[in-house]
Amino acid sequence: MKVSILESGKFKLDGGAMFGVVPKSMWNKQNPADENNMCTWATRLIIVETGDRKILIDSGIGRKQGAKFLSHFHPHDGDIHQNIEDGILDPTTITDVLLTHLHFDHCGGALYNDQEGNILPTFPNATYWSNEQHFNWAYTPNPREKASFLKENFVPLKDQGLLKFIPTIQGYEWLPGITMRFYYGHTEAMMVPEITLDNGTKLYFPADLLPSMHHVRLPYVMSYDIRPLKSMEERKAFYDLVLSQEKALIVFEHDPIHQLGELYLNERGRYAINPHVAID
Repeated sequence: MKVSILESGKFKLDGGAMFGVVPKSMWNKQNPADENNMCTWATRLIIVETGDRKILIDSGIGRKQGAKFLSHFHPHDGDIHQNIEDGILDPTTITDVLLTHLHFDHCGGALYNDQEGNILPTFPNATYWSNEQHFNWAYTPNPREKASFLKENFVPLKDQGLLKFIPTIQGYEWLPGITMRFYYGHTEAMMVPEITLDNGTKLYFPADLLPSMHHVRLPYVMSYDIRPLKSMEERKAFYDLVLSQEKALIVFEHDPIHQLGELYLNERGRYAINPHVAID
């Protein structure tokens, strides 16, 4: 089992939306906002190589959306397509693309527009994975999430026969060494993979359950979450799971600086993160 982290650019989101009810005087010390109250966030992905599978988890924003849409989010410093163009990632070698959920900043790079305007898979040899419960939720979105679920990002995957569904069974072993956990606070049935490395370390990719190390305190729940109290409950259960492991690391999909870290309880009994620089 080999896991590597792939940076796929940065973008901006409103700081208040990202930190919910937490006052700006507190969160602005952690991720300072610009003059428009926008904070910079990463779109960080991971690649898992196991047996004959090479699995990409999430795909960033991509390039399908027009200039007006992208102007709201200021994508910069590359994207998954830039990684391909630079030779960092060979799209033909990816066998599977696991999409934790179908918000645009997590699945937009799964497809691209060719010169004729056709929507094609970025990874031509890959099977794409979601779950039916979340797909149906995204296909008929509620008004709160409608702007994040863009059908051109995921419906063509199903129409082209590229999409398969993972059963929404908590603790489902998707592949040997990769267990899937499901969370419902941020959006319906978001998937969080638990990956067991060869040395026994558990590696978690919690997506928007814990988007950055700055969100480690339980009240730091995004305004984007559809069920914020559920998010707090689920994050507490996630922390208990992580701390129950002999060794565990967390990859932060959106932290602008830190790729991964280790959860611990500090001297005040609060959850905290010790940043790491590499997967053990």
